[in-house]
Amino acid sequence: MADIHIGGWREPELKELNIESFKEAIKKCIESHAAFILISGDLFNTALPSIELLRETADILRQAKDHDINIYMIPGSHDFSPSGKTMLEVLEKAGLIDLVNKFDENGRLMFTEDKTGAKIAGMLGKKGGLEIKEYEELEKDHLEKEPGFKIWMFHTALTEFKPEGMEKMTSMPAATLPKNFNYYAGGHVHYVFQKKEKNSLTTFPGALFPNNFKELEEFKHGGFYLVDEKLNYEYVPIKLKEVDAYCFNADNKTPEEVKQEILNSVEDHENRIVAIRVEGMLKSGKPSDIDFEEISSKLESAHCVLKNTNKLTTKEFEELKVDTGNVEDIEQKIIQEHLGQTGLMSKEEEQRTTEALMQALDKEKEEGEKNYDFELRVVKDAVKALGIEL
Repeated sequence: MADIHIGGWREPELKELNIESFKEAIKKCIESHAAFILISGDLFNTALPSIELLRETADILRQAKDHDINIYMIPGSHDFSPSGKTMLEVLEKAGLIDLVNKFDENGRLMFTEDKTGAKIAGMLGKKGGLEIKEYEELEKDHLEKEPGFKIWMFHTALTEFKPEGMEKMTSMPAATLPKNFNYYAGGHVHYVFQKKEKNSLTTFPGALFPNNFKELEEFKHGGFYLVDEKLNYEYVPIKLKEVDAYCFNADNKTPEEVKQEILNSVEDHENRIVAIRVEGMLKSGKPSDIDFEEISSKLESAHCVLKNTNKLTTKEFEELKVDTGNVEDIEQKIIQEHLGQTGLMSKEEEQRTTEALMQALDKEKEEGEKNYDFELRVVKDAVKALGIEL
């Protein structure tokens, strides 16, 4: 399995479903008498998850260990941190997982041998595909000559196997992987794919639970692969909740008309995930004028209601003309267009305050800075920009 992304959802209902999906997958592995489990990157959505998420994840991993099932893992582009601070090492020290991306004193990648005799090695994934350069420099001769049943774990897109719509994703040719391995267990690309050749099998199991709105629409659920020593494989879906997805076109409609169309189309979906996408250009009003609270109240028995208006625009913004591609000039143009709307201060004061607030909010989290400290720093700068004394 791969791309579990625990902690990736903001919505509490989906964050919990994400963890429950992982728990269900481990349960199915136990019921199937799996010899061991491979997790090809991105167990967590961040290198430093919350203590609560870490505790829940450790409890799930321990269930597998209690059934004598070893778990082998590599960090993914989300698990990996340039600072080297990651919770995966904590899980390894607790005896819950084994990280297989380890090198000996001579800088050669080592194999980890399971009690079954299978030999496992792999390379971690990094943001932006930075691990690809390391593949090019990797000493592979000893890996390819090693006898026995071998598994290669990786968290990188393969150029030949990228799905439609992901053509621009950073990738590397499949030939870059070490040769002569029986099973290539891939992660990072969120789609279900397998390719079996005479003596080898390559799989991408996709996300164990959909990681964003689009994946909920397209895949509805996630899953993992069961593979045996003869490279026979079975995709095992993990479907805890049904997903009902809707898409509405708002072209030349008012927010009220869009709302009524949604209310007339959606039914009560008890205990299901309801995903509502609205796209197009409203003839008047703003996207925020669509009363989603009323829509959600009609769907109160649903497990969770999600909306997506990323492709919803309005003629009010379409009519805003900006002749330059310079970001600062665009910002100034928009500020000038809207000065005087608050009525709380002069236009000059409003412009200074707006610019100061934009600068205060344009902060990035510093390396090693805790979420709480980062958020407090941003809030203090924003309060100062607004001239508020606490």
